[in-house]
Amino acid sequence: MTTAIYWFRNDLRLEDNPALVLACKSADFLLPIYVHDKHLEEETPWGFPRISEHRKVFLQASLEDLRAQLRSLGSDLVELSGDFREVFSNLRTQLGVSQIYCEQIEAPEELQQVSALRDIGFEVQALWQSSMLDPHSLPFQLKQMPDIFTQFRQQIEKSKLRFAKPVDSVQAIPSLPNDGAAYGLQTGVYTKASNSLFIGGASGAHAHIHQYFERRLVDTYKLTRNQLVGMDYSSKFSPWLALGCCSARTIANALSDYENRYGANDGTYWLWFELLWRDYFRFLHFKYGARLYRSAGLGNNRSNPFDGLKFNQWASGNTGTPLVDAAMRELSKTGFLSNRMRQIVASFWIYDMQGDWRAGAAWFESQLIDYDVYSNQGNWLYIAGKGTDPRGGRPFNVAKQVKDHDPDGVYQRMWLNEAA
Repeated sequence: MTTAIYWFRNDLRLEDNPALVLACKSADFLLPIYVHDKHLEEETPWGFPRISEHRKVFLQASLEDLRAQLRSLGSDLVELSGDFREVFSNLRTQLGVSQIYCEQIEAPEELQQVSALRDIGFEVQALWQSSMLDPHSLPFQLKQMPDIFTQFRQQIEKSKLRFAKPVDSVQAIPSLPNDGAAYGLQTGVYTKASNSLFIGGASGAHAHIHQYFERRLVDTYKLTRNQLVGMDYSSKFSPWLALGCCSARTIANALSDYENRYGANDGTYWLWFELLWRDYFRFLHFKYGARLYRSAGLGNNRSNPFDGLKFNQWASGNTGTPLVDAAMRELSKTGFLSNRMRQIVASFWIYDMQGDWRAGAAWFESQLIDYDVYSNQGNWLYIAGKGTDPRGGRPFNVAKQVKDHDPDGVYQRMWLNEAA
């Protein structure tokens, strides 16, 4: 009789989860767990917490939703806290289990975790499952993928690739080991209130995706995606995608069904286009790995030196530039920021304040409920000119951005008055 652990990471769902499907097929007894790694409770090198309350609250809601789904199938979710090596070693002592199934995350820290577990004798089966496209279907090897997004996209489109078909939701889960005895079960680890407009979990993800397509908001996506105020100007799928409460393949499949029903248009294409950007930043990690995390990125010039005083002004929304300050206060207040404002404040930090791009990326990691290691790193490298962008950086003119996106000052007043 085989006993295994399913280690949920950024795949907090039962639907379209090939690694979980494999675990359920392979094991007679299965223990689903989530590990709150104590390393994430440490401060960053720049002196602030690595994870904000907004992120913690969204994560906890997502875990509670996952737990309810697992319990409906006669299983459960065990939350454990501490050093992940010790957590798994303790489970091995308790259960005599050395098999772990999980999703593959192709980022340095997450790869090191899997490597460390293998080093201490665990058999880890990690499956890649977070992209819209199947890496094996691509018209190139990932190590040789085009650096420039436009060339990447053109090859994908030439090959007529759209998305990989999602796998069916898990319908049955092997019994818990030891008749379901508690393994240091924790619930409600993070319970503080949040001002977020988003509620974590696969149930919330499905409800949001359904209403988005039912209200036909996708038709205007290309026209409205750079707006700054409200819930409907962009898809807002990212918080649930970031924790894997839904998958990119499920969204792409829903988009395809929508196009079959109503026809394709600029909005539907552009939503797919943005999901392709998400894949691109993921796949770049297979090619460049830890080089994407160097001070110089893929280039030769190191980042600007870190200035703590300037950073605090930027992060707290006290730079004296109203649009930037409004955005940074929105971020602190809600844990979310429009894509347009993310680019503007990143540019301002790097070029106007001569800041270290890595500190900005770490602040976004701390604050954003939709933090995604691939997209966050990719976008900051893109703005800083230290990634694959042929233009060598993307400085934004704030005055022009105000004129283009907040000419009446509605957004600025909303957040500057809110924080006053």
